[in-house]
Amino acid sequence: MKKGICTLLIVLGMVSCIHRPSNVTHIKGDILLIDSGLDAMQDSTYLSELAPIKANLEVQLGAPIGYAPKALEVYKPECPMLNWASDALLAIARDLSQKPVDVAVVNIGGMRCEWAAGDITFRHVFELMPFDNMLVVLTIKGSDLQQLCEIFAYSGGQGIAGMRIKAIGDKVMQQEALVTINGKPLEMDKTYTVATSDYLSQGNDGMLPLKNHIHCWNSQEKIRDLYIEYIKQVKVVQAKVDGRMSIR
Repeated sequence: MKKGICTLLIVLGMVSCIHRPSNVTHIKGDILLIDSGLDAMQDSTYLSELAPIKANLEVQLGAPIGYAPKALEVYKPECPMLNWASDALLAIARDLSQKPVDVAVVNIGGMRCEWAAGDITFRHVFELMPFDNMLVVLTIKGSDLQQLCEIFAYSGGQGIAGMRIKAIGDKVMQQEALVTINGKPLEMDKTYTVATSDYLSQGNDGMLPLKNHIHCWNSQEKIRDLYIEYIKQVKVVQAKVDGRMSIR
């Protein structure tokens, strides 16, 4: 009898330990509009404590780090902002990696604002690149780079440095020097080094050929921070359209 009772207790204990999934039986919520009506709900004590920190941050963000003689606009297929961003990235990558870097690629979707002529501040760079993308240098086959150029032609243009592209419509021209790397025709069976962001290296924003890279060197440095230091060094922020991305 005692043995039977013990067995029953063990069974009941095991049953009580069985996990039964919970089911949602009711949901209740209210719609909260994100507008000026929320101003009355602000914590005045918290805001007063935050005020000096905000004021100090505003001073830092507004501090000039360089000067742009002319506006840097954003448009396709080629524009001053894309040319500046790609030229700067190429120079930075060559200096930081201490190795030859052939090409730099930036995406127009990553340029989130334009810069007017005048002082360039910390705020300008943060507004241009509010992301934490890292600088990487990829080793890639010439055939993949050719395919990337065709994608650029199809999309209407992107930011490039160290490279020139000639295209008609969405096709890279198949005569003369259609794609040149540092003045020399692109070779399909050769490998090239490309400075870009870790985001684009994963094939994002339609740049799938970059995902085929043979090797990736990651600087572990944010491109935004590198741009800030670069502007501090060069002082003058300028670029012009020079025909590097020719799409007719």
